[in-house]
Amino acid sequence: MNMTRLFAATVALVGATGFAAMADITRPECIAPANPGGGFDLTCRVVQIGLADQMPEPVQVTFMPGGIGAVAINLFNTTRTDDSNAIVAFSSGSLLNIATGKFGEWTENDVRWLASAGTDYGAVVVREDSPFETLDDVMAAAKEDLSGIVFGAGGSVGSQDWMKAAILLKSEGLDPKAMRYVAFDGGGASIAALLGGSIDVYTGDVAEQAAHIGAGTMRVLAVMAPERLDAPYDQFPTARELGYDAVWSIVRGFYMGKDVSDEDYDAWVAAFNAAYETEGFAQNQADKGLLPYNLAGPEFAAEMKAGVEDMRTIAREAGLLE
Repeated sequence: MNMTRLFAATVALVGATGFAAMADITRPECIAPANPGGGFDLTCRVVQIGLADQMPEPVQVTFMPGGIGAVAINLFNTTRTDDSNAIVAFSSGSLLNIATGKFGEWTENDVRWLASAGTDYGAVVVREDSPFETLDDVMAAAKEDLSGIVFGAGGSVGSQDWMKAAILLKSEGLDPKAMRYVAFDGGGASIAALLGGSIDVYTGDVAEQAAHIGAGTMRVLAVMAPERLDAPYDQFPTARELGYDAVWSIVRGFYMGKDVSDEDYDAWVAAFNAAYETEGFAQNQADKGLLPYNLAGPEFAAEMKAGVEDMRTIAREAGLLE
């Protein structure tokens, strides 16, 4: 059957018979593999609101911190491999963790990549009262004494957030391995550390800042996007326009256990595709600070597997892999 007609028929079936009638899905759950307040939390909130009309029940958000996703991927490769109710939030950082072996034996072929929530970009963030008023201030201080600045983010050395700081420093010929870096379990803990004074610079995600804009607690020095973003982020310069060739894009999405049935997987895919067509989902993305990137099913899975291979290349260039 033509794939366009198949998609249209599937969406029509969802609308006509209801989501639950298509599959064994009664208690939809989104696993955020970190503590509350960070990017994984944000990702799950996208579906909690954005898929409300496609779900038989409200999507519940469950927090599962540990290894920036390692605990979650282990669970869904051992005891919950066929759980049709649960989807797990991931980001480009998860792809990097797979590429660098931080998820142990589990690879890009051990989950069913489901759908995207949107895309995001890295951000360089300081406290509102920080002596670093601009990105130039940070970079000048780093050139003078890199050990005098404490960077921190939600992931260990070699993680996505570490890579953001690394490529920024490398853009000025500085050695990323010489920086003082403190790892936290997720963006929420990183932001708390920044506000508490434990770190000086947080290399997080711009979408995480949506709730803090105007609060007078943090200041975004630069966004790591190829060009300036739309409102409300148009007020922030990009690192590139400030003279630093540092770009980091972030895919946010969901995977399922590798033994989930085709019927249940296809039902989730159909629900996402139906939601993507609504104004409400687009507004929900915007409210969460995400840019549109709407893709579900096998095509999305192929892109994520290719993304892991790209991350392996980046990791080799950064000296993290031989």
